[in-house]
Amino acid sequence: MRAVWNSAGNGAIGRSVSETIGESIGRTVGQAMDQAKGRAKDQGPKAEAAAARWVEWTRPAWSWLAIEWRRWGTVAAIVLIVGVLLHAMFGANGMVVYRQKRAEMKTLESEVDRLQKENAQSVDQIKALKSDPAAIEKEAREQLHYTRPGEIVYVSPQSPPKPPTVRAHK
Repeated sequence: MRAVWNSAGNGAIGRSVSETIGESIGRTVGQAMDQAKGRAKDQGPKAEAAAARWVEWTRPAWSWLAIEWRRWGTVAAIVLIVGVLLHAMFGANGMVVYRQKRAEMKTLESEVDRLQKENAQSVDQIKALKSDPAAIEKEAREQLHYTRPGEIVYVSPQSPPKPPTVRAHK
């Protein structure tokens, strides 16, 4: 390598050193590329031979598949149909669940009808208690045990509570 001193004499490297380094790097990269190309040329026939061996090795399987594809296709279609039918019958939203939900809906509808009738009776009773003096008197006599002056109310005594049963201890 050749160094060039500048006019100040402080030892700075001149342009020729960097040119020399650039040339040597260029040569090294060129040699590496040539080697890679040579290896690629050698590996091309090897890859083609490997592909040909693989085709010959798998040829019986492909021949068998070409012959049997209809049979296997039919079997696959039948399995798929059976799976779909099983899912339709017993799946999360299948017929079995649908029938259960429909029965539950009918019982809930009947309960809603019963509650609506009960609600209508309660509304009628509230209206009667707000406006009908006979209804007010009836409720006062039954629930509050009110009487008119001079009336006597007979109340039957409550039955005595049953004595607790004594169990035998082991």
